Amino acid sequence: MYTLYGYPKTRSVRVAWALEELGLPFDYKLVDLKQGQHLSDEYKAISPAAKVPALATPEGTLTESAAIVTFLAERHGMHEFIPEPSSFARAKYEEMMLFLTSELEQPIWNMAKHTFALPKEHRLEKMREVAAWEFNRALLVFSSMLADKEFVCGNMFTMADVIAGHILAWAKGSKLNLSLNGKAENVAAYAQRVLGREAYERAWRNEMAHLSE
Repeated sequence: MYTLYGYPKTRSVRVAWALEELGLPFDYKLVDLKQGQHLSDEYKAISPAAKVPALATPEGTLTESAAIVTFLAERHGMHEFIPEPSSFARAKYEEMMLFLTSELEQPIWNMAKHTFALPKEHRLEKMREVAAWEFNRALLVFSSMLADKEFVCGNMFTMADVIAGHILAWAKGSKLNLSLNGKAENVAAYAQRVLGREAYERAWRNEMAHLSE
């Protein structure tokens, strides 16, 4: 049994989504960020970076969402959700994962940091404008990488789509234009396709339900 430490509208929904796609049972532990529970010594013993998500497994704890979903697919995917190890398709999966987390996601995270995450004295108003420009540039690259494929790795839905889908949902929530006024229509259509999956809906609803408990 896995235990997911998370909070709604954060990267923890990626792990919840992956678990739902795989049909794996898991316990959910709410880490109330607004109450500062992530800064407690108890939680830092689980996640030294004091961030969510964290996934407790029988073998230890994992804390990076891209690593977690990849581990889950390798352990439980049964030749689904991730290409075969050492294949060229697997290399393209890894390439996409690295691009998503280092290029496409970072501008949105910078926007968040300079809007609410950083202490006020360290926020730069201009950074939000710069980050939006960086995101648009990365989105054009993603549009080219996606091309006319159904999913980022071709015809198979993989954990890279979980990461990509969440990043695009985050971008929409940040009022960024996914179609880039017609320059990336394939991205907007892709986002609608993957974010319409039942597993994503279940993961999102389950996290939100824990706020009212």
